[in-house]
Amino acid sequence: MDKTDIILCQLLLGNSRLSYRELAEKLDLSVTAVHNRIQTLIDLGIIRKFTTKISTFAQNAIHILILGTSKANSITAIKQKLEQNSRVYWLAVGGSSVLYIGVYLKNIAEMENVIRFVKDSAEIPEPTIGITFSPIPIMIQKSNPQVGLCELDYKIIRSLKEDSRKATSTIAEELGIAAKTVRHRLNRMVNNFLIEFSIDWYPDASNDIMTIFHVQTKNDANPNAANLILQKFYPNTLFYWGLSNIPGTYIFMVWTPTTKELKSMRENMEQEPTVNSIAPNIIYTGYIFKSWRDEIP
Repeated sequence: MDKTDIILCQLLLGNSRLSYRELAEKLDLSVTAVHNRIQTLIDLGIIRKFTTKISTFAQNAIHILILGTSKANSITAIKQKLEQNSRVYWLAVGGSSVLYIGVYLKNIAEMENVIRFVKDSAEIPEPTIGITFSPIPIMIQKSNPQVGLCELDYKIIRSLKEDSRKATSTIAEELGIAAKTVRHRLNRMVNNFLIEFSIDWYPDASNDIMTIFHVQTKNDANPNAANLILQKFYPNTLFYWGLSNIPGTYIFMVWTPTTKELKSMRENMEQEPTVNSIAPNIIYTGYIFKSWRDEIP
């Protein structure tokens, strides 16, 4: 992948229903070039599905990250155990048998049991538990929490579940309603942050290097330091999670095409005045699991 591919994947991760024309305008490419790039990413197995889910905002989902060194001999066995729990949706395998496990909780009361399950299944004796946060668009903070989903909304989401890029006319024909109604309901859900359009993304299918940077900021760092780092090193910095229960600790996902650029990224980020330390860990493979968030009422 080149930087254009990375930005394209980022756009699709954020909204996989963006039209080819919208993507072309954002990337300053032709519609044909965008179409060809997406098809190549699909053929390589980097993009495997265009997904639709009810949003974490609408579900009040709590995201936690569990990480630590595994004592297990088989990653395959760990994968098979973890995917049995509907709260676990993601596993990434890094160097020195360090595992990163993403979990969505329905409520905070589930945390103790889920942590125990992950600790035993992944054989991580001393896991680090992070309650995560990431940049929240200001409009979400201004959205109306009283707005909810109706039965027709659920039907539309079900229709889009396995293919978020499905045409409005196709959805309308499936449900026996007008295309105008489908567009209206979709716009309402999007504007109120009730729905998420994304992709199942497997960057490890390419020859690129995906690395997790454990970044510790200084005690007197600007509260906005992580956002500034994200913006400064974009598109190499894909996203980050802050750990609200471990102040000053951030988990950055970083893309580089070569080890030389990875070395440069680390050195440059270490020079940031707000950064106290960086510990990179290359990710070798990752898995996405179906979770309770994929179940549509």
